[in-house]
Amino acid sequence: MNYRHAYHAGNFADVMKHALVARILAHLLKKETPFRVLDTHAGIGLYDLEAEEAGKTREWQGGIGLLESPLAMPAAETLIAPYRAAIAAVRERFGPMAYPGSPMLLWAMLRRDDRAIVVERHPVDSETLAELFARDRRIKPLALDGWTALHAMIPPKERRGLVLVDPPYEATGELERLGEELARAWRKWPTGIFVGWYPIKDAAPIQHFADALAARGLRKVLRLELLVDATDDPARLNGSGLVVINPPWTLKEEAEVLLPALAERLGRNGRGGFRSAWIAPE
Repeated sequence: MNYRHAYHAGNFADVMKHALVARILAHLLKKETPFRVLDTHAGIGLYDLEAEEAGKTREWQGGIGLLESPLAMPAAETLIAPYRAAIAAVRERFGPMAYPGSPMLLWAMLRRDDRAIVVERHPVDSETLAELFARDRRIKPLALDGWTALHAMIPPKERRGLVLVDPPYEATGELERLGEELARAWRKWPTGIFVGWYPIKDAAPIQHFADALAARGLRKVLRLELLVDATDDPARLNGSGLVVINPPWTLKEEAEVLLPALAERLGRNGRGGFRSAWIAPE
């Protein structure tokens, strides 16, 4: 309940997560039939990079602040275009220092008949989220525990969709819980796309998480990671990871273009790196 993403908005982890989620949404948008998105730990949805919280850490300067110019590889710049377009749409409405959390990424990309449920437990943040989308019929904010929502809101009536799980990692064992909850949710909705975010500090717990997830019998599980520093200091956030169940068939190849470009741009002192590999095969 104490975690507030406003201190970390727009950092390198947000860039990696939101750029890849935008790729998944772009894939869903290729078909005319509507889809549904469930965002289980939504935060306040919209962040001001000039606000007091962001000003204390200035983490955004090592993230979105480094993306003012195009990426070196044209193919990577093409892939990041939906993310850039969403940021541009948000800033056109809310100002040049606005940064979209995942709910506002949905606001910028969903069509009229697509739907999203954005869930936030923190009492103040959930009120802020409800006010933000009070007049948008596409997006329904809920004040609810994210883990409860994960299972209560699936499967949706739409046959296609995305579930984004981005917990705060304040409680002990939350990484292990992510694997357990995703496996349980996949069995309830085996055709849905599930994305779970995790921080990378020490490499060993992440490998244990991946091995445990592989042992659960899931199919089509992709592990995507961006490193901006060496993993020799477990007290420091060294990277950002996504585990994707049922990824779009192009996502692995796209990540192998986009992640190296982000590692080159966002890596600290030349220490950037990436991973794009199957945990469980197709």
